[in-house]
Amino acid sequence: MTTATPARLTAKGAATRARIVATAADLVLARGVGGTSLDDVRAGTLTSKSQLFHYFPGGKSELVLAIADLQMERVLRAQRPFLDTLDTWAAWDGWRDALVAYYGSQPHWGCPIGTLVSELVGTDPAAAAEVVGHMDRWRGLLRDGLGRMRESGLLRADADPGRLALAVFAAVQGGLLLTQAMRSIEPLTAALDAALTALRAAAPARHPAVLR
Repeated sequence: MTTATPARLTAKGAATRARIVATAADLVLARGVGGTSLDDVRAGTLTSKSQLFHYFPGGKSELVLAIADLQMERVLRAQRPFLDTLDTWAAWDGWRDALVAYYGSQPHWGCPIGTLVSELVGTDPAAAAEVVGHMDRWRGLLRDGLGRMRESGLLRADADPGRLALAVFAAVQGGLLLTQAMRSIEPLTAALDAALTALRAAAPARHPAVLR
């Protein structure tokens, strides 16, 4: 279940909560969930213990889920408008470029969502499952675009949008893992180019759109 800003918060309170989440997200990116304590968050945000628990009564677990919400929205926003209209080859090329530009501009390498899952799966399986839900949502948008492409004839009738989306998403996450390890955007670029080449192989033979 995705966390949400409580309705009782004033505009000022909502802004304070958002500031805490954004600062905590930066700390977690730099140190990891295990290396970031609530005291670290309090020091970084100049908030008291009572204030922190006012906004996050569930403690660190609730804060981590709020961080996942924030990071997922950032990642999805960076892929738009292409992510919502992945029904042409031009849209896929634009999506690829937007993803490379976003991750290439970040101060920390890798995918913040994938990194959260990797760390939480061994320490907080329930939280990990919720963060995986964000990844499923992202992959679902890829699948939906491929489904529309099959309906319009840009993919063969026997193409499986779900499986193709899974392959593309695996390429993204694998590329980001190597990007983090090598501290270079090149692995992501190579992974995306290979994934789009594989997608085009699922187009009808000699379809003119594949050539553009």
